Amino acid sequence: MAHLSSSSSSSSSSSSAGPKQEMIYDFWRMVWQENCFSIVMITKLVEVGRMKCCKYWPDDTELYGDIKITLLKTETLAEYTVRTFAMERRGYPAKHEVCQFHFTSWPEHGVPYHATGLLAFLRRVKASTPPDGGPVVVHCSMGAGRTGCYIVLDVMLDMAECEGVVDIYNCVKTLCSRRINMIQTEEQYVFIHDAILEACLCGETAIPVNEFALTYKEMLKVDTQSNTSPIREEFQ
Repeated sequence: MAHLSSSSSSSSSSSSAGPKQEMIYDFWRMVWQENCFSIVMITKLVEVGRMKCCKYWPDDTELYGDIKITLLKTETLAEYTVRTFAMERRGYPAKHEVCQFHFTSWPEHGVPYHATGLLAFLRRVKASTPPDGGPVVVHCSMGAGRTGCYIVLDVMLDMAECEGVVDIYNCVKTLCSRRINMIQTEEQYVFIHDAILEACLCGETAIPVNEFALTYKEMLKVDTQSNTSPIREEFQ
């Protein structure tokens, strides 16, 4: 498992391969021992007719060795799903809440068509993970490629926000020194640059539904000096 943390923040991520059936207990035991709150999954269970990862979570309640996992709720969005679980272990009085963030719009050997959805997903993970939530466990099918891209984006966006600079080359070099082929293709390397550029130039563009009507009204207002409106400026 490769581990990378941001020097400019307290966030850290650990990469993992997608669990096979015989490894489900070990996976949940690791989540328990590391006190992880967030699991990021960047693969579908089946891709191009091939099994990429076993379904290591229950639809209701399941016992994996001495660890009981109970599904509390599921939130399904256009490009990802969020599942919240209660985690209990025999002999321990406390329950442990775990959230799985499952991104389903990243092809196995390619990259997303655009970075907007992935950036929104990454922001959701960061906003939902408490400061004491342990390392974020990130996995795809093999624990490289997509997983590496996500971790580099996470660390570099922290660096951009806290230090005002990014160092993609050395971040990728460091990650690949800990686990080979964490970035597998030139296409993935270019996508990282494109995604960080979009994040730095555009910032957060999502608008909460309950604020949309008011925001749209403000965007239509014409400035008397420039004789233009924010929505027209965005379009141009």
